[in-house]
Amino acid sequence: MKIRDIMSHDPHCCLASDTAQHVATAMCDKNVGSLPVVKDQQSRKLIGMITDRDLCCSVVARGMDPQKTAIEKFVTADPVACREDDNVDSCERLMQEHQVRRIPIVDSDDGVIGIVCQADLALHEEPGRFSKIVAEVSKHNKSRNIRSRLVA
Repeated sequence: MKIRDIMSHDPHCCLASDTAQHVATAMCDKNVGSLPVVKDQQSRKLIGMITDRDLCCSVVARGMDPQKTAIEKFVTADPVACREDDNVDSCERLMQEHQVRRIPIVDSDDGVIGIVCQADLALHEEPGRFSKIVAEVSKHNKSRNIRSRLVA
């Protein structure tokens, strides 16, 4: 099966210059836990990802003003991405290897055209196989612990 068959098309994207409040509001409005961060809304060239956890553990935990704080410092740069012609298996492997729950889908110019999340896989995978994916993605990894970065 190809990624185009399961991806959510044309996801909402944000800019690195957007405020934390703007991004959090967009996540609430779209009922999503992360957004692709793009260079500009015209090219939609992927430059990173921002999650609700990034906002909580970075902006809120540090007591920053979400109305004035741009997300640029909290964006995960160079995120793993897939193309719509890739097999779903390759997307699953990337989720497991990189311990991410969402993967943006880009075109040949690295413009965001879709996103695949664990829920998309859950709807299209056998339950046993999907539980393995969730287990691998959810493994605790101290090097990815955001809290440890805040203490430094």
